[in-house]
Amino acid sequence: GWGTTGDILFLAAGDYHHHLGFNTWKSAGGGPQPDGVCGLHHVAINYPTRAGLADAVRRLQAVDWPLRQLSDHGTHEAVYLSDPDGNDLELAWDRPRDQWPRDASGRIRMVFGDLDLDDLLREPSAG
Repeated sequence: GWGTTGDILFLAAGDYHHHLGFNTWKSAGGGPQPDGVCGLHHVAINYPTRAGLADAVRRLQAVDWPLRQLSDHGTHEAVYLSDPDGNDLELAWDRPRDQWPRDASGRIRMVFGDLDLDDLLREPSAG
């Protein structure tokens, strides 16, 4: 399936919110990428539990690793950071599907809110 919201396109198989996301937030009106340059925005690592995501964030904080962005997308919570080589990463956890926000026609609606980091870090350790 596919869905658009303004300047973003999501592609997904089945009823998942998105397997691929395309946007023009930083590139609208810009020229094509020069040869030899990758256009990948970030790699997402999806944790099976909220506790797993919280543990990853606690490990990053223990070494004072900078977190670039903390987002609540409604369907999932996400923490964005850059690795030592400058590659951008998204660490995420999906909410149960019955909690995903939907529009009046039942289609999944993406949200762009702030993640409550204190609430995430209150999550018990994954073990």
